[in-house]
Amino acid sequence: MKLDARDFTALCKDAGRLRAVVIYGPDAGLVRERGETLARAVAGGLDDPFRFTELTKPDTGTLALEATAMSFTGGRRVVRVREAGDTLAATLTAACKDAEGSLIILEAGELTPRSKLRAWAEKDARAGALACYAEEGAALKSTLRGLFEGEKVAVATDALDWLVQHAGADRGVIRAEVEKLALLVGEGGTVDLDAVQMVAGDQADLSIEDALFAAARGAVAEADRATAAALAEGASAVGLIRAAHGHMDKLARIASARDMGLSAQDAVKALRPPVFFRRERAMLDAAELWRGPAVAAIQLALRDAEMQCKRTGLPAEAIAHAAMLAIARRAARMKGR
Repeated sequence: MKLDARDFTALCKDAGRLRAVVIYGPDAGLVRERGETLARAVAGGLDDPFRFTELTKPDTGTLALEATAMSFTGGRRVVRVREAGDTLAATLTAACKDAEGSLIILEAGELTPRSKLRAWAEKDARAGALACYAEEGAALKSTLRGLFEGEKVAVATDALDWLVQHAGADRGVIRAEVEKLALLVGEGGTVDLDAVQMVAGDQADLSIEDALFAAARGAVAEADRATAAALAEGASAVGLIRAAHGHMDKLARIASARDMGLSAQDAVKALRPPVFFRRERAMLDAAELWRGPAVAAIQLALRDAEMQCKRTGLPAEAIAHAAMLAIARRAARMKGR
């Protein structure tokens, strides 16, 4: 049967008649976390060899043997299978015909609807399939808040908002960042924006952001300094150009919304994901300047700049720097007209 993320807490309390749960999806950290959480909940821990065993890419014979083994110490036994694949589907079908036996927790990466393992878990009455996708927005904010509470530290609103905007897509990485921040401020402390940017923020990425927002609102000198800093801190030239293209995509969406009658402010607020609130003023300043034709011209120039980086043999950093300054100077001209 298909399982929803909202079912997970209840599943940990009582796996009921399920013999197997396939936990899969692109968020490998969340897959691992849920697999371990479920295993601990059912087996009572991971250190009793009579109640818990872990297999990685097992052959069908090994899995069949472990799936039918019984606990000698009471309580339900758990078999945790890492890197599970479609080759196990037939073995699982046979093993799960018996209503009694170990709970088999299978962890996998992305499985398409055509996957034999996923299809079996969704259809078999004694199996469950739980997808793990990267959280965003309110769901990610709630998860982060819960992780900080678990570490017994508070988190400032602006720091939490920044993390929601910049956190990676892997739950394991997110948890590691929260743990580092908790160690930094100590139990009972408060994580502020400076701490978050110091621990979780890549300095080159922060400088790229500074450069993008400065360039788009026509602050030429500021864009020049931030671009130089980003490149000095290790940002790649092509990465910088692509980030600029992404920023112009946002301005293109804003320009399109304005053409349909929205104000610049409403168009900025409609962006998804939303603009970090400390950047809203800079984005609004840029939104007042850029309309569709100007954005399209810059996007074309950025594509040309990326091609030059890859094909001409000219210094890529100089090409990227010039492209950023071209955006800033055009914005400055539009601001002065």
